[in-house]
Amino acid sequence: MNRFVRKAGDYFSLVRFSHTVFAMPFALIGFSLAVTKTENAFIIRLLLLIILCMIFARNAAMGFNRLADRKFDALNPRTKEREIPSGKIGTGSAAVFVIVNALLFVITTAFINNLTLILSPVALAVILGYSLTKRFTSLCHFILGLGLSLAPIGAYISVTGRFDLLPLVYSFMVLTWSTGFDIIYALQDDKFDRDNNLHSIPSSSGRKKALAISVAVHLLTFSLIIIAGIYGHGNLLYWTGAALFTALLIWQHLIVTPDDLSRVTVAFQTTNGIASVFYAAFVILDMVIF
Repeated sequence: MNRFVRKAGDYFSLVRFSHTVFAMPFALIGFSLAVTKTENAFIIRLLLLIILCMIFARNAAMGFNRLADRKFDALNPRTKEREIPSGKIGTGSAAVFVIVNALLFVITTAFINNLTLILSPVALAVILGYSLTKRFTSLCHFILGLGLSLAPIGAYISVTGRFDLLPLVYSFMVLTWSTGFDIIYALQDDKFDRDNNLHSIPSSSGRKKALAISVAVHLLTFSLIIIAGIYGHGNLLYWTGAALFTALLIWQHLIVTPDDLSRVTVAFQTTNGIASVFYAAFVILDMVIF
């Protein structure tokens, strides 16, 4: 039993399950938009299927990322104790984990509607393909953002079977927001990436310019927050959540500087996790109450 618990813990650590807090709240926003702003009813079964899709897709993406990067992770002092390079999880077991979760994702979409099933291979190509992009382009952060941005529009399509403008605005919000904080996270490995011919904005542009680019991308996020509030007829609760989200965006840029990366983890994980949860809570309450 203890061995099973330890092994389960290794897999939870492999996929950084706690990081689902980034995209999951926005999937719930997409679902809430569909059931409050359209004629579609709230169906608990459908919500559970969407949550399962999020879990399976993220497991496949993170598992593939760790599998693809295992040689680099073994060389990087920051990542050498991760599950695959440390031997806690074998490469064969990790590959099976990725394949099983990818198949479960596709199968789950089949129980939702035809459009989600048709689009499921496209979603997998984006979220799995991200892990390879750092080998040839510094724009890899935007590919990561694109993968996470599928959450709100994917949830909306799961309910309605169609695309609409407002959930797409939320998707672009996620794209710019996650791109900006991934650039900050990549600051930790700028030298390692240059030495190993890996591409990132910090490794190609330097820390100061990378932080400036992150600020610029987050200014786009702020613009999209305003657009979503206006176009979606947000009320007091929406703008309260928007203010909190914006304040936390600003905070993460204040606590990380080119010469001090000691709080990158706080900026990346804690600040953005809190931001997404609070923003989603206020947005959903605003839709439900008003």
